[in-house]
Amino acid sequence: MLPVEFGLDTFGDVTAGPDGAPLPYAQVIRNVVEQAVLADEVGVDVFGIGEHHRDDFAVSAPEIVLAAIASRTRRIRLGTAVTVLSSDDPVRVFERFATLDAVSQGRAELTLGRGSFTESFPLFGYDLDDYDRLFAEKAGLMAELLTEDAVTWHGTVRAPLAGQQVYPKTESGRIPAWIGVGGTPESVVRAARHGFALVLAVIGGDPARFAPYVELYHRALDQYEHEQLPIAVHAPGFVAATDEEAIETLWPHARASITRIGAERGWPPLTRDRFEADIADGAWHVGSPETVARKIARTVGVLDAQRFDLKYSAGTLPHEAMMTSIRRYGTEVIPRVRELLEADLLEPGD
Repeated sequence: MLPVEFGLDTFGDVTAGPDGAPLPYAQVIRNVVEQAVLADEVGVDVFGIGEHHRDDFAVSAPEIVLAAIASRTRRIRLGTAVTVLSSDDPVRVFERFATLDAVSQGRAELTLGRGSFTESFPLFGYDLDDYDRLFAEKAGLMAELLTEDAVTWHGTVRAPLAGQQVYPKTESGRIPAWIGVGGTPESVVRAARHGFALVLAVIGGDPARFAPYVELYHRALDQYEHEQLPIAVHAPGFVAATDEEAIETLWPHARASITRIGAERGWPPLTRDRFEADIADGAWHVGSPETVARKIARTVGVLDAQRFDLKYSAGTLPHEAMMTSIRRYGTEVIPRVRELLEADLLEPGD
């Protein structure tokens, strides 16, 4: 198995302050910067920030926050989780991330997605009836822009380009780019067709259920005559001193967040039994450092992943709890996962 990298993702959730009241958006954003600085200090490889345009998330312009983080960190790579390409302009996305790459001395990454929320579409004047076409065409254009050559492109969702150069160019000549998918075969094949690395967003159920998509991705890369590219896994989690402490700390915040989102989408409220079942056998990587390390090692192994990104924020979960989780993830979980993978200590089904 190739060496595995470890990341942290946040959506910049609006968190609770010491009095239980929501913090101001500005303070949440400043706290995200502090979280990234700590992640850099404790040896995390990648830090990703999501883009949202709704009242329960503070970050709508992740590349600006990432630029602030770049000025205070030295080695951690900086990316998105995800950039909602469907409601943005690929040329401007490239320009912003090439600029981030410059100020971070080559540490910028880009993960593209259609977006699991739709608020950005009416906000920026896009029709939700064009949801699939917008992403399909813009992903193709983005693939061309990332070559950093002159681009000639025709489509239906923006003005054509005719031998157009886009600036600034990067020092390395290429921004690492991924496509985040939630588990649809069409999205997996699209990533392979355009030569993007793949991020599997495992937000519910046993991560093993994504194994067929890994196989499909490898087959599609071969079919399109691309070299094999890395696969990353994005999944939620939280690390505390013990399993019990982790569950008790996380539960009220996860319940409130998931129940609110579920109400918007017609899901039933999250129950404690369902939450604990998803910790035991599903997507949530929650518990003591040993418990979380073993679950990450299993997820990485079953999906043949080259990177694992822990989505460490969860609704109103306080900044201080997230900082403790980040520290344990970097200093205890990551070294333990590496031990488990190197020594192959996991038994089948562990």
